[in-house]
Amino acid sequence: MLTKNAFANIKAGPDDGLAEGEFIGYASVFGNVDSYGDVVMPGAFAADLERWAAKGDPIPALFGHNMSDPDYNIGEVLAAEEDEIGLKVHVRLDLEAPKAAQVYRLLKGRRVNQMSFAYDVIAGGYEKRKKDDSEESEEFYALRELKLYEVSVVPIGANQETSILDVKSIPSVAERVATDLKAGRVISAKNEGELRTAHEALGRVLSVLDSDEEKASGTGPSRKGGTDPAADEASLNPSVDPSAVLDALALEIELSA
Repeated sequence: MLTKNAFANIKAGPDDGLAEGEFIGYASVFGNVDSYGDVVMPGAFAADLERWAAKGDPIPALFGHNMSDPDYNIGEVLAAEEDEIGLKVHVRLDLEAPKAAQVYRLLKGRRVNQMSFAYDVIAGGYEKRKKDDSEESEEFYALRELKLYEVSVVPIGANQETSILDVKSIPSVAERVATDLKAGRVISAKNEGELRTAHEALGRVLSVLDSDEEKASGTGPSRKGGTDPAADEASLNPSVDPSAVLDALALEIELSA
């Protein structure tokens, strides 16, 4: 199973016609050569979209193609179709799941703006064509028929032409807290809890950075000389939620404005 990523431009607005937690975008764009030298051809998804429709199961929406952790199964595709641009998907995120809610904030804040899909090649082959406005030719691998497993929101893309078209906007925790404070209102228990979580996550990141600096300078414990390699390994890969950290930083910027 392979994955293919694409850039996504996010457009948000109050009259987007989407329910809270939904967004529309392109998981794939036809015709352009991506960084792998592949071109997804029109019709590549047609047969498999019919298969999904016949099954009656929703196409999963994940974050970062993480299929091993249910927390990263963040939603479902409500509708998918091919148009003249590419594979257009209407996704609904499960906002009751913490990871999905975080991804939704990232999408609305334009901190993540790319999509991807996981697939197998059913039919494909090498082709040549002339480059635009040039007599030179380019060779590429044409993906003519694909089996689709899921679509994902991802941090980095290979195909830089796919776009997320609409995102239903809701205020971030930073926006909600800043609004409450500026209006002289007491911070709600929910916002206070989210703020404390972000603050604690930021503290863990700073602690890890200090620890890494000590190791790099030779003043801290070394994995080579440690007695517990598993613990050392865990210390190098801390469980810190980057979205919570970014929310804390966003809040600090809002309050200092």
